[in-house]
Amino acid sequence: MSLISVDKTINIAMSVTDRHASADWFGRMLGFELLYHADEAGWSEIQTNTPGVTIGLGEHTRPTPGNCVPVFGIADLDSARQKLEEAKVKFDGATDVVEGMVKTATFYDPDGNALMLAQDLTGGAA
Repeated sequence: MSLISVDKTINIAMSVTDRHASADWFGRMLGFELLYHADEAGWSEIQTNTPGVTIGLGEHTRPTPGNCVPVFGIADLDSARQKLEEAKVKFDGATDVVEGMVKTATFYDPDGNALMLAQDLTGGAA
């Protein structure tokens, strides 16, 4: 039995220089559909052809190619984080909250790979 129960969603977070251009590229090249642009948060999300799997595009002036972070949807981030911390899982700072949008927390596997939990605050799926 697992320590926490994640939703049936995965978002692959990627760093890009221009979210709008990248979303267009994924649409033209791979047939992925734009879900939304959250310009105030510097974030865009596209739906892949795999149910439950989206790609998040975080805009950065100097992105790090190859630095993808799997983001697992979760119903109650605070409770999950507490259980993982009790199991000595290392987190990268405090939980981030974008009011009315999302709550996220980055943590690491035993080899130092970054993973993230995300709780949807919009009332929809994570």
